[in-house]
Amino acid sequence: MITSLIMSTLLSVHSAFVPPALIPMPGYVTWKEGNFTLSNQTTLAAPKSQDDLAQQFQSWVKPGTGLELPISSRAKASSISLSLNSGLTQLGPEGYRLSVNSRGVKVTAAGRAGLFYGLQTLRQLLPVHTFGSVASSEAISIPCVEIEDHPRFAWRGAMIDPARHFIPKAAVLQFIDVIALHKLNHLHIHLTDDQGWRIEIKKYPGLTDQGSIRKAPAIGDGTAHAGFYTQADLRQIVAYAASRFITVIPEIEMPGHAGAALAAYPQYGNTGKILEVKPDWGVHGDIFNPSMETIHFLQDVLTEVMEIFPSKFIHIGGDEVPKEQWIANPAAQAQMKQLGLKNPDELQSWIIKQMDTFLANHHRRLVGWDEILEGGLAPGATVMSWRGISGGIKAAQSGHDVVMAPTDNTYLDYYQSQDTAKEPAAIGGFLPLEKVYSYEPIPSELTPEQAKHVMGVQGQLWAEYISTPSHLQYMAFPRLCAISEVGWSQPAARGWDSFVIRLNRHLPRLAAMGINYRRLDANLVR
Repeated sequence: MITSLIMSTLLSVHSAFVPPALIPMPGYVTWKEGNFTLSNQTTLAAPKSQDDLAQQFQSWVKPGTGLELPISSRAKASSISLSLNSGLTQLGPEGYRLSVNSRGVKVTAAGRAGLFYGLQTLRQLLPVHTFGSVASSEAISIPCVEIEDHPRFAWRGAMIDPARHFIPKAAVLQFIDVIALHKLNHLHIHLTDDQGWRIEIKKYPGLTDQGSIRKAPAIGDGTAHAGFYTQADLRQIVAYAASRFITVIPEIEMPGHAGAALAAYPQYGNTGKILEVKPDWGVHGDIFNPSMETIHFLQDVLTEVMEIFPSKFIHIGGDEVPKEQWIANPAAQAQMKQLGLKNPDELQSWIIKQMDTFLANHHRRLVGWDEILEGGLAPGATVMSWRGISGGIKAAQSGHDVVMAPTDNTYLDYYQSQDTAKEPAAIGGFLPLEKVYSYEPIPSELTPEQAKHVMGVQGQLWAEYISTPSHLQYMAFPRLCAISEVGWSQPAARGWDSFVIRLNRHLPRLAAMGINYRRLDANLVR
């Protein structure tokens, strides 16, 4: 095999050849002479156990081509064949081989996820019109190629925030389709916050009856807001994502960012006051009290969450917890004294440890933002490092797993241009595409052994100022394309100049899919 870095030297074989826009870039690519042409005679050859994957490929291709691509259990002339091969275990569960010659296509992998990603790469080899919804009579040629590929990181994620602005289920499903095309495999959904509770909890109906509705804010878009997902909605989202090898990670914020929950159940707060769902953005002081009654309430919530989400990881937030109410609350102070805790940071750590033990007893793992390091990290906790990379370094050096999500490189709610007057609303900051692409998730401070705790990278789409699905897409793409390559491609296969060339050819596919991506700046249009 020949590394993708020297792909350009192969193009001299037939200089008219323009390589398709593969994003993320595979590890090893060898372009060859010739093409394979899809036609009415082309079949999908797959064993019964892989029929669902073949059917997905059918569903991707038929709208833009009109081709049926019937499924057969045997390969014929002009076939696209799928097969599992235990001899490819060295590529891992998500790796694959893709071989295209003039007679047909073969996708092989050690696991089903690998077959799925091989098909996504094959899909990216197809012409742009095949991504549309209107059948075209244009020829459908796939360049001959040999590809061997596997991801660098196990966690390649995107986070969405329906707590601030509710995202309709259909828009979430569309978002899943687009991130699957880019081989992202975790969708982190921020379901609760001060400004909204978006998940139905049957034992506590007030969480959605009251907690999902907020009045118009004093600043922002000036409108009231409401909406939540039923448990049936979320099960559909989870199943839809799973069929695309994406794990959905639910986030239930605690002990801070609790305003919407406390508006419904103020007895779990610290002041005894009747509260409202917060209409304005920012960090608010109302947090959960540390009583055992509150612990049981939160664990009841997590019990229903675990019944909906089969994910190994459950996110409990843990960030931005103002602790003044604990200092002023005699019951909280008595709890600290009884537990022998020195300060409020240790009290927060105690709460996190209760959740860590509870989740571990249910064969799950806790993940939280890097503030969960304060006061001592729970034994099984995984850290999502957002305040820079120091939290991730500290956690990895302590033997804890880490997902890197620093503001400087992965906060996609930041502006994409310094000329903010020409951009839609954003929370602030400036995060251009090149800075996202330049990110290296493994800090140089880590030893090779410590670096094994870096599970991967994730892009964040906080939604204080992202109020519609179209706006969400604009903020996400093409920066999530860059994150997909940071998470998937080996460093030797990556390069900014190559990425820009490929991205220019790739973005028309997103347009054909109806995605409102941000157009590239003039200096990047090549």
